[in-house]
Amino acid sequence: MDYDAGGYRILVSGPETNFWATAHKSLVDVRLEVDAAKLGGPDENRLGLLCRQTGDEYYFFLITSDGYFGVGVFVGGAATLLGSPQMEFSDQILTGMAVNHLRADCSGQNLSLYVNGRHLVTVTDDRLAAGDVGLIAGTFASPGADIIFDNFQVLVP
Repeated sequence: MDYDAGGYRILVSGPETNFWATAHKSLVDVRLEVDAAKLGGPDENRLGLLCRQTGDEYYFFLITSDGYFGVGVFVGGAATLLGSPQMEFSDQILTGMAVNHLRADCSGQNLSLYVNGRHLVTVTDDRLAAGDVGLIAGTFASPGADIIFDNFQVLVP
């Protein structure tokens, strides 16, 4: 993880692995935005935003380079998708090496994901009240996800 190729780059070389980078802030309600793309590796990957991260607990807002999305929470050593038992497909997500603009709103108990200006989902959860914000990238069964992030913004109401 480091600044490279005009953005913040995360290379995930192991299978079933997530890496994240945070801003070292403690925030409650936020709107996060970033441009993200795959530079290499499998289309079945994870890239996105996180909020209210404290230790190993956080909310995540993910898309994949093959067109899927999910919002969830990581607590107690396990990830749980919220609002759906599995990641869902959206034709609003540009696939392959295309750049997608992601927006995540953490507002009270409401967690909303937008991609390329389109609202995809809003879920509710009250387990995490405050914490850090950041970027997340990961892999499923195939390693080698090489993800680039640019224009990361954190807006506080």
